[in-house]
Amino acid sequence: MQFKQLEAFLQVARQRSFSKAAEALYLTQPTVSAHVAALEDELGTQLVVRSTRELRLTAAGRVLSRYAAEILGLCQRAAQDVRTAASSISGTLSVAASTVPSQYLLPQILPLLRQRYPGVFFQVRQGDSGQVVQWMVENGAELGLVGAPVQRAGLLCVPFFAEQLVIATPNTPEYQALGGQMTPEILRRAPFLMREPGSGTRKQAEQYLKGIGLEVKSLTMAAQLESTESILQGVKNGLGISILSGCAAKEAAQEGKILVFAPESPLLERQFYLLYRRSSPLSPAAAMLVEELLYFYRDKM
Repeated sequence: MQFKQLEAFLQVARQRSFSKAAEALYLTQPTVSAHVAALEDELGTQLVVRSTRELRLTAAGRVLSRYAAEILGLCQRAAQDVRTAASSISGTLSVAASTVPSQYLLPQILPLLRQRYPGVFFQVRQGDSGQVVQWMVENGAELGLVGAPVQRAGLLCVPFFAEQLVIATPNTPEYQALGGQMTPEILRRAPFLMREPGSGTRKQAEQYLKGIGLEVKSLTMAAQLESTESILQGVKNGLGISILSGCAAKEAAQEGKILVFAPESPLLERQFYLLYRRSSPLSPAAAMLVEELLYFYRDKM
């Protein structure tokens, strides 16, 4: 039995007329008759008694009409519930983010989204870019935000925000005397703070240093730290200098706690990316976050 056949039969049973049933379903009368005849053939019994004066259901037809009404009603309720679930922006949204998106980008937009979508609980996991990719592959998060492009089977990588990395130093007379001009020689001999190997910031910093003729092994390494905030605190407290996110350094620089040097170099331009899986449709909450991030940061690309 097919849904179209049951739908046609139920209309005939309710209208007590093939022509009226056809009008209600926007079908031709022969099509409705063919659907009912196909049901009778399949079930091996007569469902409708046709005469010139009236149309009535047989005992078997009355039984089928009850089941047809129940089946079609259940289908309608199922479709309605699915549409409601698909359009309802609520529930837990798991997001994996590398350090800068987690600590500096998401906190700018999440308060606004919580006001608009109070039914959404944002569960944010923080790790380096490599960990974010791994969590996405293992279904540990629905969305990922990273600071380096990703080429991984099954994942889509979409740019959503661009920033400039900067060289941050302690706000001391030694660095104040530079007048905003940083040289490769100072980078080479100053105590240097670096992120861990899987970090997108570290990859970008290494590319810049190589571009100005410096290898990481030639630097005077003071420490390797596993978060941008740790790097920032180290710079503030005189542990060393570092290359880090301009977004992360902005507030401390405005407060005079660090100095920021911004050489004009395309190697210091860094893009952030949204990650999601090709094979899985986004939940309403995830689709909302993607749309809001692209809109919120569209003028900052």
